[in-house]
Amino acid sequence: MAHTLSSVGSPQSSSTLRLDSDAVSEARIELAACFQLAAQYGFEEGICNHFSAVVPGHDNLFFVNPYGYAFSEITASRLLICDFDGHVVAGDGQPEATAFYIHARLHRLKPRVKAAFHTHMPNATALCLLEGPPLLWLGQTALKFYGRTAVDENYNGLALDDSEGDRIATATGDADIVFLKNHGVMVMGESIAEAWDDLYYLERAAQVQLKAMSSNRALKAVPHEVAQRTSEQMRAADKESARAHLESGMRELRRRGIVFDQ
Repeated sequence: MAHTLSSVGSPQSSSTLRLDSDAVSEARIELAACFQLAAQYGFEEGICNHFSAVVPGHDNLFFVNPYGYAFSEITASRLLICDFDGHVVAGDGQPEATAFYIHARLHRLKPRVKAAFHTHMPNATALCLLEGPPLLWLGQTALKFYGRTAVDENYNGLALDDSEGDRIATATGDADIVFLKNHGVMVMGESIAEAWDDLYYLERAAQVQLKAMSSNRALKAVPHEVAQRTSEQMRAADKESARAHLESGMRELRRRGIVFDQ
């Protein structure tokens, strides 16, 4: 299912770039932790899913996982740094082709997106296979995403060129969460921590919605006014909560002896 990316020309020399700053190292470690946490929760699908993050201090470069590795194999040093033209600036290997065309175009066209996580995690993806709106405003966890979602109704095969990456980026609009019908989900954040927080809670919201739907009983929606107010309450504390959530996850990885920061 995964595709290799053909190399394009020669990359800019990494010796002219500042890629060893504390901020870059911290971002590497945080993103690697997200891969390991996603593996622990079963959010990945083989070697086909991908996370990216803009390199601090370099808005034209992004971290991404290399082709051929499961999430559980990703560590800080294994991450690639790529530019938007398909060059690997630092790291061994190449990104998976769809990873490059989705993430490079998204970061280039949506500068607000500092981290973008694409998965086929089972519950959220199951909602992408249904007619109509994927996420319903039924429970408190779902309300975290109220007014923040978009739906791409037009599945168009694999993203193997710029045009498909551009189409997906356009479909996101101003949303942070995009349900790609017949495909999977894209979660975008202003930081790695916020993207991880949203990814985790999106799958939880999808899971409980599917459980409720499987009961075949009538679903009780939250009224718009309450949903809107609750969403605003959640968003007011999201940055702090997301940071604490990721740090908690990193402590748990270390407690289990899972290496991600090397």
